[in-house]
Amino acid sequence: MSPDTPNNSIAHITTMTPLAPAVNSWRIYLEDQGKSPHTIKAFIADVLMMAAYLPPDRALGDISMQEINSFLNWMQKSRGVPCSPKTFSRRITSLKAFFRWLHQYGIILVDPAERVLQQSVISPLPQVLTPGEVVAVLEIADGYRHRAQPDTRYYTLLKLLLETGIKKSECLALSPNHVDLGNPVEPVIFIRYASPQHRYKERKIPVSDTWVQAYHDYRFRYQPSDQLFPWSQRRLEYLLEDLGVEAGLDKHVSFDMCRWTCALTDWQAGVEPNYIRQKLGISKIQWREVNMKLIQLAGMPK
Repeated sequence: MSPDTPNNSIAHITTMTPLAPAVNSWRIYLEDQGKSPHTIKAFIADVLMMAAYLPPDRALGDISMQEINSFLNWMQKSRGVPCSPKTFSRRITSLKAFFRWLHQYGIILVDPAERVLQQSVISPLPQVLTPGEVVAVLEIADGYRHRAQPDTRYYTLLKLLLETGIKKSECLALSPNHVDLGNPVEPVIFIRYASPQHRYKERKIPVSDTWVQAYHDYRFRYQPSDQLFPWSQRRLEYLLEDLGVEAGLDKHVSFDMCRWTCALTDWQAGVEPNYIRQKLGISKIQWREVNMKLIQLAGMPK
């Protein structure tokens, strides 16, 4: 939606409107834009926190950059509640997005948050599996396939994550229709998104013949229909954790660990960086941090 597009959520807002009612209108706008419920909840909570900090009758047009900075300083140093750098950075982002929205639609003439300094936060380096640990957990997973009562879930899930680097949410959203074995030379899985907002994340990722063979065994045994892995998120997490325990690792094998291991494996194999970015389904902006972390991980002693 462009700034010129009429929007019922802002029709009643003026420079004299108090902050809290305007935040509710912004929530409606974010929902109309297809933002995720998690994002909306976080953004709204952040701005409402400032609304509680300011005098209740403070009008939108009277809020200054100095007041925003005063609120941020209070939240970080005087509130008495821990605020991690990542949370603090997100709250600045929320305030900037809110006041930019008001400015775009002409409700306020000057954006008081425009010059508030954004504090970027780089999260700690993720844990990855070493090549030896990858072999160990795959051997454990493969052992489940050849038991008297075979369980093909372990290997099919683990091998897929290590080959494709897909996120937990993407894995949970997979259906058998997303596995395309029509071209035996290059079998792929489709990563699809229902929301048009995330269509840029959609992609095809090649899978190996080894995984395809395991998938055939898995599908024959479990007959998945709507979901490729029709178990709860927590149950699938337990499957991965069990493999790490049985392999004697002091790491908790997880979806995220497999994703980073996949990316690092490709990086160390000399795969073109932009291909890795597209395979992971992340933007060029997100890639900056991921790229830096991969360089650091590649230089760490094994």
